[in-house]
Amino acid sequence: MNTRDIAREAVRSRLSQVAVELFRKEGFEQVTFDTLAEAAGVSRSTFIRYFGTKEDAVLSTFDAKGERVVDALRNRPADEDEWAALRHALGILVEEYQQDPVGTLALTRLILETPALSKRQFDKQRRWRPLMAEALAERAGSASPTLPQQVRAAAALDCVYLAVEQWYSSDGTLGLTALLDDAFAVVAAS
Repeated sequence: MNTRDIAREAVRSRLSQVAVELFRKEGFEQVTFDTLAEAAGVSRSTFIRYFGTKEDAVLSTFDAKGERVVDALRNRPADEDEWAALRHALGILVEEYQQDPVGTLALTRLILETPALSKRQFDKQRRWRPLMAEALAERAGSASPTLPQQVRAAAALDCVYLAVEQWYSSDGTLGLTALLDDAFAVVAAS
């Protein structure tokens, strides 16, 4: 990354922080782009240049998270079975939750309690599935993913979603790592 990219990413991150804080305080539907721009100290057009939708202001990091998961999956040991490789690769997401459990719980609450955000997050994560299946195929030396690889990728993502949902429902008191391990164990046993 060059200096310009670093600066742009810093501005984008700050605008996203302002948006999340405002959405949590005022409610997602009540906040407009004008309100976001004013709170961030930028013009409306500047805010929109960074984020085309209010949903993107909250969920912009999810694409990068998916890329990190796919990269981690590709870099798992070649002799590791696919299910274990998926669990370890998705552990990256759990680590991010554990770095800032209070902030992550608040963000999770905002996302799960706002239908537009919840749907958009689900759509973003659904786009990870074929990339994860392709990474599994690459690990196996295949040109394209098999149906079992696609099913494993989809099931792994559902395990994450359900573990996060349980963690959120417990108000963060349950351990997310243990919940994810339990979810993976249930699928592995079936």
